[in-house]
Amino acid sequence: MISQKMADSINDQIKAEFDSAYIYLSMSAYFENKNFKGMAHWTKKQAKEEMEHAEKLMEHLYERGARVVLEAVAKPAAEFDGPLAVFKEVLKHEQFVTSRFYKMMDLAREEKDYTTQSMLNWFIDEQVEEEASADEIVQKLEFLGNSNSSLYLLDKELAQR
Repeated sequence: MISQKMADSINDQIKAEFDSAYIYLSMSAYFENKNFKGMAHWTKKQAKEEMEHAEKLMEHLYERGARVVLEAVAKPAAEFDGPLAVFKEVLKHEQFVTSRFYKMMDLAREEKDYTTQSMLNWFIDEQVEEEASADEIVQKLEFLGNSNSSLYLLDKELAQR
């Protein structure tokens, strides 16, 4: 059985994952409106991953006999200052999510909840990939600048995700 405190923490993260999905869908809509189809594809795929993460957390609670309680998602930003600003926000957001998982791990360790620790290890490993991917795109955008040809080539690359 999982403690109520741990279940509450995981339920809060479920909401955060759906918030993340909504943020990425908003970024995808922004890119679609700017005709950056590859960047729109990348952020839409990211949104789907976040929803899968929420479902994984929900399954953990079900398996542990805890109740899933869904909360309303927050309204995301709709306007951005270009691709670099978006991907800087992606990186910042992923770093924030990582910090949330670290806090959950601290709680799981404090409670000696080994099952939740095992599940959280997967998410922490996943966050390393998420941050690295976002950072790589930020570095490319900073290197390439805002020339149309550079943005076009990066957009084509991100469409391959």
